[in-house]
Parts: sequence; structure tokens; C-alpha cells
Amino acid sequence: MTTPPPYGAYPPPPPGAYAGYYGYPQPQPTNSLAIVSLVCAFLFAPLGIIFGHISLSQIKRTGEEGRGLAIAGLVISYMITVLTIVVVALSVLFVVQVARDLESLDGLTPGYPDITTAPSPPVANTLPPFDPPKTLGSNCQYPATTEPASKPVKLPQNGRIATDPALIRATITTSEGSVGLELDNGKTPCTVNNFTSLAKQGFFDNTNCHRLTTSTELGVLQCGDPTGSGTGGPGYRFPNEYPTNQYRLTDPAMKIPVIYPRGTLAMANSGPGTNGSQFFLVYKDSQLPPNYTVFGTIDQTGLATLDKIAAAGTADGSQDGKPKDDVKVNSILLD
Repeated sequence: MTTPPPYGAYPPPPPGAYAGYYGYPQPQPTNSLAIVSLVCAFLFAPLGIIFGHISLSQIKRTGEEGRGLAIAGLVISYMITVLTIVVVALSVLFVVQVARDLESLDGLTPGYPDITTAPSPPVANTLPPFDPPKTLGSNCQYPATTEPASKPVKLPQNGRIATDPALIRATITTSEGSVGLELDNGKTPCTVNNFTSLAKQGFFDNTNCHRLTTSTELGVLQCGDPTGSGTGGPGYRFPNEYPTNQYRLTDPAMKIPVIYPRGTLAMANSGPGTNGSQFFLVYKDSQLPPNYTVFGTIDQTGLATLDKIAAAGTADGSQDGKPKDDVKVNSILLD
């Protein structure tokens, strides 16, 4: 009788069984693209998405291992891709907003010309001394606005504008009398170039001065809008000059009113850089932030004309409205 081995003998494994693992099928290799997908998820997410989908397709067909790796690669890749898109979109919006803010500060924000002011406490500030910028008159530009010109007009000369002669004389003939001007070409060549260009083309002829203010803080007559509505203009705009160019863009003093003295000729606007054709004539000391280009002065005859217009008041009796007397600009002639 033959003695059996201790604990009995192990039968030989069946054909095809993995040696040493009786009864279990041989493990499948891990799909290589699943690994690549996971790696690419951290290096370049879009590739991780591509390789992840290819890997899942191969695993389904071949039965290889690595499905979890492929899914992890896909999930991470999609998350990183979406996050990247969101970050890029927010960055673009931020850059656009910053550009708009800088554009506005630099005098390039579109809008309708107008003076805006609110009652403010008395101030002792005067207009700053003039320190000529190095770029004064070196590159005057008049970019078009989205609003068409209120009256047919050609653009002023672009590029370098000479500051000589320093003063240019002009006369506004109105239905209420004459207003003599001295245009300060030496300080504000781009603005004077615009004003003289419009005057020569007859842009101001037969237009009404649409606004008169009679408050304690602001005493001006505003003209230069062919529509008479306060929203008209020449179809282009240009940046501020003196006194705005005497301040840093972020200087808090830009928001503090200064005295625009009686006899000042200045541009109306709805923000820095929105200058067009509208201007205002100051008949008494007025408080305004230094955001309105001063480009000339008014002679004594002109001030007498303005005093007469102001004495009549506004049509509705308010401190800010259409002049009671219909003030028409017949023409502006250059001497």
C-alpha cells in the first residue's frame, strides 16, 4: 500500500492556468494610454481628455486594466480645462475693464459733451500754473465717435500742431451782441485747432446757446451744439489739455473744484477726453473740477454781452436751463 504524501497531493494545474495561481485567469496589462491620460491631465489637460477617451475605448475592446486611471485622467483634465477657461475669461474681462478705465482717464471715453456740477463748499483753489508738457501739440488726434456729426464737418488737422502764434483772436457774433475771444494756442493747441477748424467750416453758424447756469457755484453760457439739445457734436472727440494735463491721472486733486475765473473760455464735456464742439463762456467765477480744458479768454465787450444774457435768466426760472432770451450764434470769425 502506498503512503500518501502529507496533506495529500496537489493535482496538476489545467492547461492555460497561470502557474502558481490555480483557478485564476492571467491578469491583463494596464492600458498605456490610461497612464498617459493621467499624466497629461497635469501637463496639458486637453491632451489628457483626448487620451482618456481613446484609452476607455481600447479598454472596452481589449479588456485591459486601467479604466480607473483613464477616468481619473478625464475628470482631472476636464476640471483643469474648465478652470483654465474661466480664469482666461475673467482675465480678459479684467484687462478690458482696466483698458476702459485707463482710456477714460487718458481722455478717450466716448460721450456727449456737457458740464456737470453739484453744489460744493466754497473753495480757494485756483487753476494751476502752466507747465508745458513735453508732448504739447505733438500729436493731436480726433477719433470718431459712435454718434454721427450733428452737422456736416471735416475732421481737424491731425498730428503736430504748432503752438505759435501763442494767441489767436476770434469774435463770436450773437443775437445779443459780440463776444471777443483770445484763443490760447500756446497752452492748448489741439483744442484751439479744433475750435478754429469748426469755426472756419461754419459749424457754429446759426446755432443756439442751449444752456445758462446762474447758481452761486456755476455761472456759464454753453454753446456749440447745432441741435440745441445739449447732446450734439462734430462726430469725433479729443483729449483734455490744460489744466487737466497739469495733474497725474490718479491725483485726488482732480476731483476737487477749482475756480474757473470770470472771462474763461472752456470746453464742455461729459468726462475727460469727450471734448467735441460744445464750449462754455464763464461770466462769473465758477467752481469746477479741473477736467474742462481752458483754451481762451473773453474780452470786456463779451463779458458785458454775457452779463446781459445772464440777467435775463433761464426760460423756466431755474438756475440751470435754456436762456430766457434766445441766444443765437450767427458766426465765429477768426481775426
